[in-house]
Amino acid sequence: MVNRNLLRGLDPSEDEWQRELEAALGGVPADQLDWSTQEINVNQIVEGRVLRVEGDVVLVDVGYKSEGIVFRNEWDEGERLPEPGETIKVLIEDVEDIHGLVDDSRGMITLSRRKAEKVEAWQKVMQTVKEGDVVTGVATRKIKGGLLVDIGVNVFLPASQVDIRRPNDIGDYIGRTLQCIVLKIDEARRNIVVSRRALIEQERAEKKAQLLAELAVGQRRKGIVKNIADFGAFVDLGGIDGLLHITDMSWGRINHPSEMVSIDQEIEVQVLHIDHEREKIALGLKQRMPSPWEHVAEKYPVGSVVKGTV
Repeated sequence: MVNRNLLRGLDPSEDEWQRELEAALGGVPADQLDWSTQEINVNQIVEGRVLRVEGDVVLVDVGYKSEGIVFRNEWDEGERLPEPGETIKVLIEDVEDIHGLVDDSRGMITLSRRKAEKVEAWQKVMQTVKEGDVVTGVATRKIKGGLLVDIGVNVFLPASQVDIRRPNDIGDYIGRTLQCIVLKIDEARRNIVVSRRALIEQERAEKKAQLLAELAVGQRRKGIVKNIADFGAFVDLGGIDGLLHITDMSWGRINHPSEMVSIDQEIEVQVLHIDHEREKIALGLKQRMPSPWEHVAEKYPVGSVVKGTV
């Protein structure tokens, strides 16, 4: 026969139940608690509250019926780990109810902080960058066919688009801050192709047009010798190259332009002729000095006797 007095002794009173509940809730009134769980889906980014760091994982509460884990290696060595109570954004990688890939004994879901950051960075770029825009980033890595440039997300800079003339080793650009123009955006593949060459060419074209409008015959301009040929030298005037012909280098006789100028040398030249239609400029070096023939009749009158060296 069942002892009903014993059963009544095992059944706590309503006041006792209330005290036990308050102790379990840490003093928070039950009517102020959110007892619901949010709907979450794979590849969704959610905010979660860090519960604790345990071994190689960080336990995070994302409002689901089970806890989530972020692997500790998603924080770089030396990077501060989050404290309990901190809020972090994470991406849902695997949910037990959907994939059954999480340890059933713990009933957790797998989260990724790093992937959440990458997805949000891509979304931010998509909101602010469009084809034709100029972007700035650091060349981070050499890959097949070009460089990766970090503008907030990694974009592809083909080797043929690194400079006007393709460099011998594009690896020399790693670590450098580069400005490029966006050529193509593939949102589906999350791929952006940029060109530094196109931007340089665009800037050169603008400078060229401005310089052509400013130049006038008789002006003296400083420029840099960029190339030397048998017939003369090409001088960069700051956006457009002019030809300094060998016959306009010296009033005396020279055998080769290299006797007068060298590559990367800064020289002052005089503008002799401008062909606006063909965008060609003729330059002179000897014209900066008086012609030795200018007063030759006065210096050497007809009939005078002079000494000379054979």
